[in-house]
Amino acid sequence: MSQQRELRLAGLGGQGIILAGIIMAEAAGIYDGKFVAQTQAYGAAARGGFSRSDIVISDEEINYPKARELDMLLAMSQDAYEENLSYLKPEGILIVDSTYVSEIAEQHVFSIPFTRIARETFRRENVANIISLGAISQISPYVSEPAIASAVEKRVPPRFLELNKEAFQAGKDAAREAVRRSEHQDEADEEI
Repeated sequence: MSQQRELRLAGLGGQGIILAGIIMAEAAGIYDGKFVAQTQAYGAAARGGFSRSDIVISDEEINYPKARELDMLLAMSQDAYEENLSYLKPEGILIVDSTYVSEIAEQHVFSIPFTRIARETFRRENVANIISLGAISQISPYVSEPAIASAVEKRVPPRFLELNKEAFQAGKDAAREAVRRSEHQDEADEEI
């Protein structure tokens, strides 16, 4: 039986959400050999307006290309979190950029400061999207880590390749720490 997965990356214009969605779609389709559909929506403002990229992944042909019930949501802003949370399945994976998302109602969330890491480690906020892809590669099982890494390498300009590889690794490291925190929290909750 075919398994279709729906992922949404959401945030603000200027955060690289559309590029991250294209990279995820290329990773799933080209490198993991899945059927994939990628759609995007964004506001009229170049920076600061909403931005969203949906990726539908399947083992079989996709009949409807838009995400309706999310298996994973990446929210890079408070508005993106609030506007898209209702589409996330109860068992779905929620990842937020804690730099901008501070009011979280969900108990189980992977909260990682992507933009702060980009700012402090790389002195460039524009790699926060690649950091988030590194994190997704560790948290979400829907697209393989080697596929995402390959898609990042093929998509970014050669002069920024090393920077983006380092940003991807920073995201992987941050996600591993977030997973450890989540496991410890789950254990603590079980003891209560």
